[in-house]
Amino acid sequence: MNERIERIVEDFELLDSWDDRYRYVIELGRKLPALSPEDHNDANKVQGCASQVWLTSAQLPAAKPGGSPILRFEGDSDAHIVKGLIAILFALYSDESAEKILATDANALFNKLGLGEHLTPQRSNGFRSMVERMKSDAQKALRSV
Repeated sequence: MNERIERIVEDFELLDSWDDRYRYVIELGRKLPALSPEDHNDANKVQGCASQVWLTSAQLPAAKPGGSPILRFEGDSDAHIVKGLIAILFALYSDESAEKILATDANALFNKLGLGEHLTPQRSNGFRSMVERMKSDAQKALRSV
């Protein structure tokens, strides 16, 4: 895991109640940069989410010659908790190589944080849909090199 996600895991472990953890997830979402109005479109909309979710990705050059391209994600949601889940996924995947994104199990992190047992099934499905979308973008980036 990278430092950003390790910090989130450590912060999560310090919080005693799920009310505090929910507030923390919401706060993470509030810190996300705003997604431009133009990017709130059907092409960027994530299917399979009960809430409105938009994700974009930009492909950056590989960190080393012949390496896997780097992906940077941006996103937004109309739901505060979901926006926080987006922030957690960005901490895990954004600015990482496409190969690392494909090799990293976000569901393991989801379960480690206890989110699977404390979120509604719709939110859990939405989380998986966001992961699938980000991994799909990583696969496309690998095919383009």
